[in-house]
Amino acid sequence: MQKFPFLTLKQSLLLLRISVAVIFLAHAIVRICNGTIPRFGEFMESKGLPVGVAWVWAITAYEIAGGLLLLLGGYTRLLAAGFIVLLLVGIVLIHASLGWFVGEHGTGGCEYSFILIVALLVIAAEKRPEGGV
Repeated sequence: MQKFPFLTLKQSLLLLRISVAVIFLAHAIVRICNGTIPRFGEFMESKGLPVGVAWVWAITAYEIAGGLLLLLGGYTRLLAAGFIVLLLVGIVLIHASLGWFVGEHGTGGCEYSFILIVALLVIAAEKRPEGGV
């Protein structure tokens, strides 16, 4: 019997990739289902970005399409880079001013985005089969 964590490195990387993909998919789907795209768009405009709703729809589309592709294991490096850019912009526009902690000690800080960026770097670093992207 294998010792803790009971997974091989390959299985762990697969679990990480699937989990991160599900997180991005969930964010996008909840944004659509809860109807918060217009409010998020207004927020983006208050930060100086024109046509905020269009930006939010573009982010949402990337999270859905990118999340599905990441889930399936395609274009992982390219997708990870795109998600990292989204997260960095989110840190600059939203989270940095709210501090480090997301919950309990704060209200929407950087720590969640930080750990997602680290996870995406690990996903991007995974050795892909020949011909894999």
